[in-house]
Amino acid sequence: MTWETVIGLEVHVQLGTRTKMFCGCAALYGEDPNTNVCPVCLGLPGALPAPNAEAIALGTRAALALNCTVHPVSIFARKNYFYPDLPKGYQISQFDRPLATGGRLVIESPERGTLEVGITRLHLEEDAGKSIHDRFPGLTAVDLNRAGVPLAEIVSEPDLRSPGEARAYLTALKQVLVYAGAGDCSMEKGHLRVDGNISVRRRGETRLGTKTEVKNVNSFANIERALISERDRQIALLEAGGRVTQVTMLFNAASGQVRPMRSKEESHDYRYFPDPDLPPLVLPPEWVETQRQALPELPGAKIARLESQYGLPGYDARVLAGEVALADYYEATVAAGADPKAAANWVMTEVMTAWNETGSLPVPAASLGALITLVKDGTLSLQAAKKVFAEVRSSGGEPRGVAERLGLIQVRDESALEEWVDAVVAAHPDEVARYRAGETKLVGFLVGQIMKRSQGKADPKGVQPVLLRRLQS
Repeated sequence: MTWETVIGLEVHVQLGTRTKMFCGCAALYGEDPNTNVCPVCLGLPGALPAPNAEAIALGTRAALALNCTVHPVSIFARKNYFYPDLPKGYQISQFDRPLATGGRLVIESPERGTLEVGITRLHLEEDAGKSIHDRFPGLTAVDLNRAGVPLAEIVSEPDLRSPGEARAYLTALKQVLVYAGAGDCSMEKGHLRVDGNISVRRRGETRLGTKTEVKNVNSFANIERALISERDRQIALLEAGGRVTQVTMLFNAASGQVRPMRSKEESHDYRYFPDPDLPPLVLPPEWVETQRQALPELPGAKIARLESQYGLPGYDARVLAGEVALADYYEATVAAGADPKAAANWVMTEVMTAWNETGSLPVPAASLGALITLVKDGTLSLQAAKKVFAEVRSSGGEPRGVAERLGLIQVRDESALEEWVDAVVAAHPDEVARYRAGETKLVGFLVGQIMKRSQGKADPKGVQPVLLRRLQS
C-alpha cells in the first residue's frame, strides 16, 4: 500500500469511585434516570464543586502505571460548550496544566511486534449527562445521573500505524488500568469510551495528513472496524482528487460504515479558562510516591515473572496475565502442588472457558491443583480428569473422591490389564497379524482400543508393556 495510516486515540476511563468528581452523589450505573443528582451536578446557581480525593488518587495511579510524569500543580478549567446534557454550559476538565504528561505504553503490534506508544497526557475531568433518543417518540430525553462522574482522559501520541495496532493498544491500556485499580473499564457500561483520530499520508512523508475523529464505537472490535472504514474512505477520497476535511465521524456497527456528524472543534472553540471555583490542584511529591507504592505488580512485570519463576512460554504468560483474577488463580493452583506448565494448560482451556461463560472461576484452585496431581501420578487419565473437573464444577466435592465415585481411577492391576489386552487382541486378529508382520505403528491403534474397552480406566503407561508381551508371544 502506498498510503500510511496514522492514528492517535483519546480514551475516557471512568474512575472507580463511589461518588462523583465534584459532589457526593453516587456514581452508579443503571439507576433510574435523574435520581443520583444534586445542585452541583445539576449546575444550579450558587452550588460549588469540591474535588473527590479518591478520584485524584486513582487518576494519579493510572498516570504512574503508564509511566507518566505527575505534575506537582495542575489546573481545573472550564470547557465551554452548549449541549442539552451539560447543565452548567461547561465541563470541568484540565487543559494546559494537566495532571500528568509524557508517558509510554508497550504493546504487541500485529504488524510490527513489540513497540512503545507515547502517552501525551492524562487529565482529570467530569462526565456529561446522557441524551436518550428512544425513550419518547420524536423527543430526546436527558439523564443527568452520569453528569459529574469522574473521568481520566488518556491521549496517545499519533504512534499507531494501523487499526489493528489501535486495538492492541486499547487491549494493553485496559489491562494496565484494571491492574492499577483505576476502574473496571467496562465498555458495556460506558466506563471506557474511545475517540479515534485518524489520517493518512503517502508512505515516506513526514507531514501529517488532515485528521478526522471517529466516535460512537462500543467495542474494541468495532473500533478496529470503524478505523478501517474511515481509513479506506480517506484513501479513496484522496485518490479521486478530493480533500479530507476535519470532521467528526459516527460509526454504524450494522452497516460497518462511517458518516459525518459535525465539523471538528479546535481547542479555542471551547474558550478554556481556569475554573474560579477550584484552586490549583497541588500534589506533594511524598503523596505521589505513596500512590506509586500503592500500585500492584503491573502486567509487564507479571508476565516477565511468570516466565522466569515458572518457566512458562511467553504466550502462556501473556494469556494468564490478561486477567488479574486468572493470574492469581494460576499461581494459587501451582501453590497447591500442580506442575506449572500443566496448570497453565488447564487454566488456559477449561478454566478460561468457564470464566468466559460465567465471569467466575469454576472450581477452587486447591481442587484444580489436586486434580492435576492425580493426572501426573497416573491416578487419572487426562480425559477422566476432565470429567472429574466438570463434576466438581457442577456439584462440588474433592477430586479424588469424585473420581472414585464415578469409577474413573485408572486400573494398574496387571491381571485386569491382561484381560483387556487379551480381549482386544482376540477382537482384532487382522491388525495383530499386520503388527507381527512389521507394521509396528499399529500399537497405537491397539492401545486406543484397550482404552476404549476399559472406558478409560486402564493405565496407559501399564497397558503398552502388557500388550507388547502379548503380541510377541
